[in-house]
Amino acid sequence: MQKKEQESKNQTKDSTYIQQHLANERTFLAWVSTSITIIGVGFLITNLHFATLTTPHVDLGDMLAKLIGLSSIIVGIITLIFTTFSYFKKGEEINQQTFRFTRITIILLTILMTLIFIVFGAYYLIIWALI
Repeated sequence: MQKKEQESKNQTKDSTYIQQHLANERTFLAWVSTSITIIGVGFLITNLHFATLTTPHVDLGDMLAKLIGLSSIIVGIITLIFTTFSYFKKGEEINQQTFRFTRITIILLTILMTLIFIVFGAYYLIIWALI
């Protein structure tokens, strides 16, 4: 009986909801991976543009390639910052049993990624028009 009392005294609020906290951590790590991928795609597109460009020099294509690279870095950093704040907020909400899923992070990142994809599309239209 005394052992059970000792265990309950050592139990923290976090350990009460350990499954939820572990799921929150896995979600955080998935977002970190996503942010690294977003940044990597920007580097890839920019490097491929300047390394394999066989068409005549096009200022608009160069500008769009640079814009894709820079915007991917910015969106990747924003993703990392938002997910870090979200991770800690969700941890507190899990412990207080007041968890609510976040809409703003998903909406903001969807808008930012859509803008990058629009620039991707413009870039490819310009490059293909020159081929």
